[in-house]
Parts: sequence; structure tokens; C-alpha cells
Amino acid sequence: MIDIGLDISTSCTGICVLALDGSLLDLQFVKLTKLDGLWRKSDMVRDVLLKISKERKEPVRHVFVEENLQMFRPGLSSAKTLTTLSRFNGIVSYVAREIFSVEPISINVNHGRKAVGLKLDRKDKTRNTKQQVLDWVQLKLVDEEYPWPTKILKSGPRKGIAIVEPGCYDMADAYVTCLAGQVSCT
Repeated sequence: MIDIGLDISTSCTGICVLALDGSLLDLQFVKLTKLDGLWRKSDMVRDVLLKISKERKEPVRHVFVEENLQMFRPGLSSAKTLTTLSRFNGIVSYVAREIFSVEPISINVNHGRKAVGLKLDRKDKTRNTKQQVLDWVQLKLVDEEYPWPTKILKSGPRKGIAIVEPGCYDMADAYVTCLAGQVSCT
């Protein structure tokens, strides 16, 4: 059996597949920024989840979904954005339920991080939350020698430098969500 973790967003959705012992089986992201409308984006995520379902022969025990934002935060998320994210989260959760025949379980991001022992350093001004989460996951997966997708910057002062693809942050969130779900369900 396997567990699946999803970090659902309208710009990029992270997907993680873990064996029941917590070992990594698959980690990827679905870039959605160039698609218009929730339905086209939902179709793209559905296609990737169907591919995973066909490639993986093990039955799915749980699907864990990072809970969407519940609160309006001035300067960060408008009511319209929260509504759109909530709608998309619901659509993708339903799609995952249909494909894997498992009712998705919502994992609160803060409870999830705490469950896996991920402590954020709020005083660290050099690394934001997303970077700290990615760094933590990269350390967790160092033995697996996971090949994180990179891209070469084409302009600006860092032109020519390789950086991790922005979707890696969503992959890291999906990993934490899946691992936290496994910890919570044992």
C-alpha cells in the first residue's frame, strides 16, 4: 500500500507518494500557471493523478491534502483568492477521491509541520518559510539522493546560476503533508 500527499494550488500542485514505511516513491509538481480557468487546471492535475494510478500497482491507503487557508490576511490573500483556492482544493480533492477510491484527509500545515518535527526559525531573515521547509525536506531525503529539478536563470544579476525549480517548494509541502498524515494515522 501507498500514501499520497497533495499540496494543491492554482499555480502549482505538489504530489508526493510514500510507501507505508515513509520511503519516497514519487515526488513531482504540476505547473499550472500557463493554463486558464479552474477546470483546465483541474483536468491537468487529474491527468497526472491518473498516470500515477496506472503506473503504481499498489493500492492507496490514504490521500492527505494540505488544508487550504481559512483566514483573510491583509496584504497576502484577498477574499476572492481564498475562494478560488478553496474551490480548486475541493475539485482536486474530489478528483483524487474518484481516482484512488479513498476519501482525502485534510492536514493543517502547522499541525503537519509539528507532527514531523519541522521547526521554523522565525528569526532567520535569510530564508523564508518555504525555503526552510524545502531545506528540511532535502535533508530528510539526502540518503535517497533525490534529483531536485533545477533551472538556469536567464537574466538578472544571477544570470547563468542554477536554482531549484519554484515547483520544488510545492513538492516539499506535499512531502511534509504526506509524512505528517502518516505520523497522524499511526
